Amino acid sequence: MKDLLESVLRGLGTGSVYALLALGFVIIYKATRVISFAQPSFMLAGAVLVTYLVGPLGFFLALIVAAALTGGLALGVERLAVRPMVGRPVFTVAIITLGIDIAVRVVDNAFIGLDVRHVGDPWGLKVLKLPGGIVVEQRHIAMALTTAVLIAGLFAFFRYTKTGLAMRAAAYDQEAALAQGVSVGSVFAMSWALAGALAAVAGTFAAVGGSVSESLWLVALTALPVIILGGLDSLPGAVIGGLVVGVVQEVTATYQGHFTFLGGNFSVVTPYVVMLLVLLVRPYGLFGTREVTRV
Repeated sequence: MKDLLESVLRGLGTGSVYALLALGFVIIYKATRVISFAQPSFMLAGAVLVTYLVGPLGFFLALIVAAALTGGLALGVERLAVRPMVGRPVFTVAIITLGIDIAVRVVDNAFIGLDVRHVGDPWGLKVLKLPGGIVVEQRHIAMALTTAVLIAGLFAFFRYTKTGLAMRAAAYDQEAALAQGVSVGSVFAMSWALAGALAAVAGTFAAVGGSVSESLWLVALTALPVIILGGLDSLPGAVIGGLVVGVVQEVTATYQGHFTFLGGNFSVVTPYVVMLLVLLVRPYGLFGTREVTRV
């Protein structure tokens, strides 16, 4: 039971990172109906920026500045590369975002260089001992708490601010939103900026306790099973899906040694196993909108 509880707590921390990444995908998709494959590069860019800023600014201020700068980068990408493609086939725009991801990651890797770069977090590998002898790393608690604060702020933004309401209206019906005076172009830009900022925070926490390397962007691939599980157009689904995938992955990593036929790294592929099972049973996700086609 102790091992199980520790695995669940680790999973909630890891799943929080997945949830932030998935939220970025979902926000852009709801606003533009395009899956942005540029999120991994923004995640890596945010983490790299923190490694440069943490010295003079400290971790928390560096994280805020890096998130703002990465949001600005995402906004610039939307303006320069994605906005001119409005009206083109969705597949074409998705391929454009894939090219953006590759280009931005090349620049990211140049700034990483050959040195070992750390985000300079205050937790490292420190642990917290809970009643019952349960041990959890402080970074996992920090991940979960930070994600909870960001999600609460994000949902409050969408519900109570004029810009958030405009984004919700445009996501529901762009033509109706235009008729009511909503600037859909501004909504597109804001969605990319928010997604970039969330990716930067997720990338930074993914590097906590380790180092920032070229392979960090691979963490973002786990967001794909998350959005399939939760639903491509569901913000609550992205959060719940991220937590579920994180817990499943960590629990599998704890007990996979008892099932040697699965191999030593089966936990790495469990998110994709979950994705396949969901696609077979509920292709639009647990909380996604089911498309109805009338003939």
